[in-house]
Amino acid sequence: MKKLLNLSLVTAAMFSLTACVSSSSPSIASAVNEDEKVVCSVEKNGIENVIATAKKYNEVAKAKGLEYRRLTVNNSDLIISVEEAIKTGAKEVNPLTFKGKPSKTKLPTDYAAQRACKFAISALAQSAEAEKTWRLAIPGDGYKY
Repeated sequence: MKKLLNLSLVTAAMFSLTACVSSSSPSIASAVNEDEKVVCSVEKNGIENVIATAKKYNEVAKAKGLEYRRLTVNNSDLIISVEEAIKTGAKEVNPLTFKGKPSKTKLPTDYAAQRACKFAISALAQSAEAEKTWRLAIPGDGYKY
């Protein structure tokens, strides 16, 4: 009986620890389940939490080769510029382009953090969606005329 109790306690501890570890690391599956409006809201979560979330998901996106580039600015460069703006207290962000030059686009810091978070999460979510719906992009495949 004592061995059964010890075995059940060890099993319960193992499941609880694996649940904690898996929930802290972002993945494509967790990006699909995230609500971008809630997670990336600067008003609700604060700019530091939003940019930390963006950084976590963007690392996964970069590893998979799915990083967003919008207006010649990579999402990682946007995250870096927002972090620098938080340190200096700047109101606007002017990120570097993928060529290393200052961008023509200047964004408010809060909006840039929100945008970086949404881009990081949606890159992974769109990847998961594309795996399910890629057949719809093929003309005539699966459709009856």
